[in-house]
Amino acid sequence: MRVLICEDSVLLREGLVRLLEDAGHEVVAALADAEGLGAAVDASAPELCVLDVRLPPTWTDEGVRAAVALRAERPGLPVLVLSQYVEERYAGELFGGQGGALGYLLKDRVVDVADFLDALDRIRGGATVLDPEVVAQLLARRARDERLAALTDRERTVLALIAEGRSNQAIAALLVLSEASVEKNITAIFTKLGLERDEHGNRRVLAALVHLSHHASTDRALPDQTLTPQAGRRPAPPQAGAPR
Repeated sequence: MRVLICEDSVLLREGLVRLLEDAGHEVVAALADAEGLGAAVDASAPELCVLDVRLPPTWTDEGVRAAVALRAERPGLPVLVLSQYVEERYAGELFGGQGGALGYLLKDRVVDVADFLDALDRIRGGATVLDPEVVAQLLARRARDERLAALTDRERTVLALIAEGRSNQAIAALLVLSEASVEKNITAIFTKLGLERDEHGNRRVLAALVHLSHHASTDRALPDQTLTPQAGRRPAPPQAGAPR
């Protein structure tokens, strides 16, 4: 797989290069910031882009804004947002507009190399892969959404697993349920969230992210809503100057 990396930390950037190359992938570009990202994508034709959320010069949301721009200009380009933080303001726009081939993983929670490489393959193959903690935090923050409030606890659990990219068979195994029971829960989720059948099968993605797309237009007008990093994480550097 041809991979482009955009990460400001030289240690993490070079570590990712080594990890991917050792796994047999080709790193076609390794950038320290988003300046010139579009040109690098055009020149190197990556099959997957890995971007940090917070990049120079402000270390706020340059990376996720770059991811949004990439997807707008190149629909379907597989993108993984890899970060220490959950950035809500642009997540709705990133995930709400296009279904599939997207991922959002938290650096501190990537503890298994094989799982990380598997996530890259799944994203390249068109899946949506979200860290379970990201799913939990976003669902909690949007609990006021009436559609989500209508879900039972079991349906919320199934919804979180759908957002992680789990198949019906995997969900059934994790929850010790029959596949028929999982399908029944998913059908109820689609109904309660008002998601109609579509020919592209995007309802699984939209079901997990409807709360984000619903609020995406208002998030931009609000102060920074980035979730507080957990203790021990590196602070941001100061500014320089399935049913269908």
